[in-house]
Amino acid sequence: MTTQAISEVQGDLPEPWPSVVTLRAAGAALILAVPQSALPHVVHWGADLPDAGTDTAREIALHAQAPLATNGVDGAVVVSVLPENSTGWTGTPGLSGHRSGGSWSTKFVPDAVRVLIDDDRGGRVEVDARDLDARLRLLMVIEMLPSGLVRFDAEVTNEADGYYTVNDLQLALLVPHRAEVLFDLAGRWAKEKMPQWRDFTVGTHLREGRHGRTGADAATLLIAGSADLDFDRGEAWGLHVAFSGNHRLLAERAFSGERVLMGGELLLPGEIRLGRGETYRTPSVFAAYGRGLDDVAGRFHRHLRARAAHPRSVRPVVMNVWEAVYFDHDLPRILELADAAQRVGVERFVLDDGWFGSRRDDTSGLGDWVVAEDVWGGGRFRALVDGVKQRGMEFGLWFEPEMVNVRSELAQAHPEWLLQVPGRLPVDFRHQQVLDLSHPGAFEHVRRQIVSLVREYGIDYIKWDHNRDLIEAGSTRTGRAGVHEQTYATYRLLDAVRADCPGLEIESCSSGGARVDLEILDHTDRVWASDCIDARERQQIQRWTAQLLPPELVGSHIGADRAHTTRRRLDLDFRAATALFGHFGIEWDLTSASEGEIARLAEWVAYYKDVRGLIHSGTVVRRTLEGGDLWLHGAVAEDRTRALYEVTLRERPVTWPVDRVRLPGLDPQSEYRVTVGGPADPRPFDPRIHPSWFREGTVLSGAALGEIGIHIPALDPDTCVVVNVEALQ
Repeated sequence: MTTQAISEVQGDLPEPWPSVVTLRAAGAALILAVPQSALPHVVHWGADLPDAGTDTAREIALHAQAPLATNGVDGAVVVSVLPENSTGWTGTPGLSGHRSGGSWSTKFVPDAVRVLIDDDRGGRVEVDARDLDARLRLLMVIEMLPSGLVRFDAEVTNEADGYYTVNDLQLALLVPHRAEVLFDLAGRWAKEKMPQWRDFTVGTHLREGRHGRTGADAATLLIAGSADLDFDRGEAWGLHVAFSGNHRLLAERAFSGERVLMGGELLLPGEIRLGRGETYRTPSVFAAYGRGLDDVAGRFHRHLRARAAHPRSVRPVVMNVWEAVYFDHDLPRILELADAAQRVGVERFVLDDGWFGSRRDDTSGLGDWVVAEDVWGGGRFRALVDGVKQRGMEFGLWFEPEMVNVRSELAQAHPEWLLQVPGRLPVDFRHQQVLDLSHPGAFEHVRRQIVSLVREYGIDYIKWDHNRDLIEAGSTRTGRAGVHEQTYATYRLLDAVRADCPGLEIESCSSGGARVDLEILDHTDRVWASDCIDARERQQIQRWTAQLLPPELVGSHIGADRAHTTRRRLDLDFRAATALFGHFGIEWDLTSASEGEIARLAEWVAYYKDVRGLIHSGTVVRRTLEGGDLWLHGAVAEDRTRALYEVTLRERPVTWPVDRVRLPGLDPQSEYRVTVGGPADPRPFDPRIHPSWFREGTVLSGAALGEIGIHIPALDPDTCVVVNVEALQ
């Protein structure tokens, strides 16, 4: 990596024309104008240009400003990465704050700019700027990662006596006018990650998360796209705020034509008051450009997989006993489940809620992280842990460390440790309140109890839950709103537990999928996508969770034949094939399963073990076919020598048979053998149902498979077929 000072970047360009920096990686480019008298702004964000060298970038920047065709200010309005009203911008400002009513508008001027270029693997621009009148310092870092993602970070420091209150600090990126549509996600408990589309009209499309956690209804990614945007076509420009507390994403189209994406933390009134020398730093905001939604998703997946802390071991088959026993804990009963789990090939066995304190239902015990004597005393808990490990499985345990029931020893002993406003507790939410982890005593209490249990029993895995919103979440220490401090205290607690317990893996669960973001994944090892494991619903949930996360980070379990959350009945093969494209597990009372179901489940577990290496390293591909009736999901090996596809019939199509299904992502020049994936179909070959290649497979080129495709069986709704593709040697 090479370093250039700002003077070297400017070269001989005369003022007022800006210096220009080009960051490029993985087919994406970000060209920034970096003037001496203002903050950087985007000249181009999108596809890399073959000739995007210094001269071309300078020429583009030289002519980047549109004509002054509006009835506005008498000069070009520059929308910087931190938009300022002082430039003439009348849209949403990047920094909103004040000093007792003053210093409410800023004009930052760079003191120093550092540019580090790593050829075609990205680089970074660091801008150190000041507003001498407002007495504020701004440090901004704009970094293109090897994946082609752009990461933005900024911090503001008060350099004067007295307090400066930060209301908002948001970072922005301009997108071109051909971004005509907006896409983001919505949802609710047990129905997360629902896609929604709208036109990019004049005004502001604002998505705020005020739950004190990421939220089941989180936008996740706010994407501006061309009108033809789909998984495999169109252009997309997207933002993600990597933060697990309150946050904001917005798309704004100004009357003057600019189209802007912005994101940052959503601060509650008075949360950030900076004394002299104090600093507020934004969460990281990630930006992704791609040719289609799969390309955008691929950038996030490659970034996550390149992390040093990304899980490297194979993702073990999990069994969680929650939907088998709920709060009805009994050693013989759970060991019977462990026997069944061992029989089908489970590698990690998880005991869920109900093992501690007075926790016989959801009204008491949270916060008292000690083994319940009436259920697990007398050595029974040790017998359970040892019994699970003797059966060749890891042992996992459920916690909800940030929460407390009022009916608990902890809440009775330390009512001041509960987040609240003076004089009243927040409304109950699942019979629980929130423990103020920013309080040193509360933090240490939870850390000590978790660590002592992990060490004493050799616990391998924690399901870390978070089952309520943070409402009126005030600190008794400061009297101020406490979501910001609580979120960062949670990160510190997760890190402290992991540091004290090397090798421990932690799942982020929050009423299912209400805490899914890139920052929580820097402190945990996977997420639980949803409390709903109805396979039909999970097809949707996992399809769109994949817009941010690769499958190895997403818990995906096989439930009972009748789903607990929807009461829908679905075939075992469909439930198993759906769970295949994630971190595979089981959440089903196997003691009630038939011998045939146990045998079939064991076959699917064995198949997952055979293909998980491909699924957890391959490129995710998705398609919507037959007007939405047919969904394709797949994983293609990086070297394109192998691929696995799942094709699901969602609804009965208007005509039958459906058209041939094209298999994307393969090398057009290679020859591939196509066979049926999954365990062997117990039904005999039937030409009325099965295409001819089902009998012995077929050999076709990647070009033929990608352009013409293959026929699939005559499927019923909520059934699927798995297709295995391997290159010939």
